Amino acid sequence: MLPSKRLARSGLGAALLAAALPAVSLAAESALSAGASADTLDAATAERFAKLALACAGREYPNKPEHVLESAADARTPKDLHPAFFGCYDWHSSVHGHWLLARLLKTRPDLPSAPAIRARLAAALSAEAIAGEAAYVNAKSNRGFERPYGWAWTLRLANELSHWDDPDAKTWSANLAPLEKAVVARFLDYLPKLTRPVRTGVHPNTAFALAEALDYARATGKADLEKTILSRSHYYYGADRACPLTYEPSGEDFFSPCFEEADLMRRVLPPAEFSRWLKKFLPSLSPAISKKAFALEPAVVADPTDPRLVHLDGLNLTRAWTMKGIASALPAGDPRRGVLERSADEHARAGLARVSSGNYEGEHWLASFAVYLLTDAGRSK
Repeated sequence: MLPSKRLARSGLGAALLAAALPAVSLAAESALSAGASADTLDAATAERFAKLALACAGREYPNKPEHVLESAADARTPKDLHPAFFGCYDWHSSVHGHWLLARLLKTRPDLPSAPAIRARLAAALSAEAIAGEAAYVNAKSNRGFERPYGWAWTLRLANELSHWDDPDAKTWSANLAPLEKAVVARFLDYLPKLTRPVRTGVHPNTAFALAEALDYARATGKADLEKTILSRSHYYYGADRACPLTYEPSGEDFFSPCFEEADLMRRVLPPAEFSRWLKKFLPSLSPAISKKAFALEPAVVADPTDPRLVHLDGLNLTRAWTMKGIASALPAGDPRRGVLERSADEHARAGLARVSSGNYEGEHWLASFAVYLLTDAGRSK
């Protein structure tokens, strides 16, 4: 059931529905209600998402910098501070916006916007621009810069460029190496000092970052990073039990702390061990418990122009991809798979209907989440 129908039944009123769902046309809502696929990325949608990323990647303002000022000389423009990733409102959104462009160019090289994508990636991933970004990250005063969310997306971008048999991509990958190296060093320095994981539903979430970094480490043969992540994952999460899923979401979340953790641990544990761990971690998934115990409803955003409330549109997308990832790690006949897959599909439909809202607060980042979901980025080799 769509969130709009649930709200209507709950009596919250037409005014809230009008504010919460401005991005879904009647035709789109009808298609989603009728069961349109939430598992494929057609060419038209891919092009639409590419245009959203292209529209913000070179747009410097509005901008929300995460910048430490040590003197008046440090008061500089976003593009001056970040010659590669100055657009899309903030640094991490710019990074994953460029990842989106790389992902789409790699998987759909025939897109009409392919030449514009190549030009944008060539500009952002030039040796000179990346040298400036690496110098910024390596500065002592910036050791906490974008930790760990921006780090995670940087390694996802590096992962995407690695092993891509494309001449331009090989150049971009080589150019990105100094920033990639700086981020890996930051992870290796930080994780042994992090005595407890950060279990939030926003940027500092530890589990999401570890999952992305682990995918990168395995794809690129970074054995030291992989070993560190596996060790810390066991330490942080190995004994966790009964994750309080009913407390989710908080009002500004774009991650589910419970699902992000489980999506990490399906990467960390062998399948049989993961299945046993998940039974204790999310007991509400047990077939012995009523399905109502796992009746998660997609989140609804009351004001899509609020840059923090709109996070909930992203939550629907991340819930979808983590539930699909968790389900994929369970045995084929495990009844928990069906519960997760049905809920993932419902969340995917709700989230995908909101990517193109006409509001920059969501449009500068939601397409990246949609592409991650629709191309199975967290599960593809």
